[in-house]
Amino acid sequence: MSLFKDGRYVAPGNIVEFMHGNQPQLAFVMEEQSGKLKLYTITKREVKMPAARVLPWVGPQYSQTATRQEMLDFMVAHQEKRGEIQAGLDTMDIWELAQGELEKAPLEWFAGLLWEEPDPDRISALGRAMIAAKTHFKFQHPEFIIYTEEKVESRLKMQAEEKVYEEIMSTGQELFKNIWTARESGSRITPDRIPDMSDETKEGLKNFLRERISGRGDEKSGKMWTVLKKGLPDHPHLPLLLAQGWGIVQPHHNYLLDEADYTFDDSWADNHCEAVDRLVRSVEEKAGDPCPLPMRSIDSATTRDIDDAFNIAAREDGGYTLTIALARPCMGWEFGSPLDQAVMYRGTSIYLPEGTSHMLPEDLGIGAFSLFAGEVRPALITTFELDSLGMVESVSPHTGWVKITDNSTYQAVEQMLEDGSDDEMALAYELSEKLLANRIKSGAVVIRRPEPELSLQGWPQNTRVIMEEKEKTTRADQIISEFMILANSGLGRFAGENGFPLLYRTQDIVLPSDLSGIITEPHEIYERVRQMTPPQMDTQPRKHATLAVSGYSPITSPLRRYADFLNMAQLCHFLIEGHALWDAEELTALADSLQQRLQSVLKIQRFRPRYWKLLYLLQNKKAWQHSVLVDASGPLATLAMPDIQINVRVPKPMLGDKLYPGQMFQIRFNRIDPLTNELRVMEAMEE
Repeated sequence: MSLFKDGRYVAPGNIVEFMHGNQPQLAFVMEEQSGKLKLYTITKREVKMPAARVLPWVGPQYSQTATRQEMLDFMVAHQEKRGEIQAGLDTMDIWELAQGELEKAPLEWFAGLLWEEPDPDRISALGRAMIAAKTHFKFQHPEFIIYTEEKVESRLKMQAEEKVYEEIMSTGQELFKNIWTARESGSRITPDRIPDMSDETKEGLKNFLRERISGRGDEKSGKMWTVLKKGLPDHPHLPLLLAQGWGIVQPHHNYLLDEADYTFDDSWADNHCEAVDRLVRSVEEKAGDPCPLPMRSIDSATTRDIDDAFNIAAREDGGYTLTIALARPCMGWEFGSPLDQAVMYRGTSIYLPEGTSHMLPEDLGIGAFSLFAGEVRPALITTFELDSLGMVESVSPHTGWVKITDNSTYQAVEQMLEDGSDDEMALAYELSEKLLANRIKSGAVVIRRPEPELSLQGWPQNTRVIMEEKEKTTRADQIISEFMILANSGLGRFAGENGFPLLYRTQDIVLPSDLSGIITEPHEIYERVRQMTPPQMDTQPRKHATLAVSGYSPITSPLRRYADFLNMAQLCHFLIEGHALWDAEELTALADSLQQRLQSVLKIQRFRPRYWKLLYLLQNKKAWQHSVLVDASGPLATLAMPDIQINVRVPKPMLGDKLYPGQMFQIRFNRIDPLTNELRVMEAMEE
């Protein structure tokens, strides 16, 4: 006879249970010797095992001389009875009765909550039910641990997730194959081809595809994907194609936003309503007397984030007084706050054919801080005194308020200059010519090329790309570009002279002097761009070779770029408080974090317009396209397509024997894939 720790005995003739395959199994004790049992199981097998393996509920007792058939009959009867009892038990009720009373207890204690005199069948049925209730109890021989409410919630959530995971793996592969089959026939999957699954599984598969599109899946996700994509083509954007085929995302979904974790609409700002409302009220309540000078802005007709305006007057000595007002969104800003961290994470506004995504919450960036005509707005106001040659004599910034007189457009200003109908704009253009001439004399490379204007018809479902050349507004563009270069370099110089750091955009390289000037030909542009290096962010005012200025500190777009926003805050804090907000080390740390983030965000602005350009070419695949040879070195020649502003490479034999920069060709393509950025020339014909 074997003795349990709780004082019960196991002897021949007992009905016992033991765990087999994660389930309790009935057995009849045939023999017992020194803690070892010989059992006859309900599956008609004789087994030997230590008595310690027997579950801590024993009985009833029968004759140890029973035949095997009698043993089997006893066990079958008890199996049926215990199954019936177990089916009527609600372990959740038992847990609610026990939870909070004890941390753990023997099975008899739980049975006492339900019955006055529980027999072996009732005890066994309860034990079985509690072993099965793994979310609420843990069997730790010979007792049951009672999980806390928090632990139960956690385990129930985990159980639900595991159930969904199992269904995802069992149905996902079939679903994905069906989606791909439908895609190859040029359609989306129909409802009858979607396997039966729960709503949780369906949502889980959708979230899984979204996660794979973003490229942020963990190791578990990677292993799941390896299994689920089995039998499908090895396409770099397979998750996106499956999501499009299922209708989860639009046909031309911008996966670059997912990869960068960048929210395109303004919904991200909903988490910062209080902070935004506080800033809006601050502008309304603190508004002071605006600068008396009439200020004018020049932007595109669709621009709503207006962050600069100017006033210009001629001096009697032939010089100029130029006053530039810049939006001051840093007024009342709390750096390090959740709103600030969210804006820094965005890093920049994004301008795409399908729309604009603003760096700041729209209530601020195209609302309270935008320099709308007729509205009083906080601003950084800087007066530049320049001599008759356009050389800077002094830079005098101060904070204040402005009320813009007029929000003009590039097209309107270009017409004013053409008609000679606006003396101030004529004076502004006169000064811009001198500023430009001075920069070119110092070695500036000024690139001017056609700007294709992309628009989308039928977006987002039946999109057709329309491409037109942007209306030329060269003189109006020049006014703003030269005034902004002057403001950025002039305020950078002011910071250097007053001993506080800003973020500078530097390009400390040496360009050959013969490269300077206004460059318009594609092959000449290509030659110069190849010799340039990308500008770097620095806290030291080094030179910017391409612009031919030193101390170029981007500050003129604080509504659109976080680097400009930081510089605006640093400069305004110095003007108001007499000292900088950050030292060089702190500013460098901010710049490093920003640069790291911008590596992801700027890919959107760089590659998304190219996607639409390639789609335009795909939709006009049979048309011949104008191109210019810009480089014939190596086995592949490079052709620039100035009308669309992309370059392609082709085998040189396709172009002929005599090649020279500037040579013009008509080309057609046989392979265009906007998603994989693939563009292959099929034919080339010299113009």
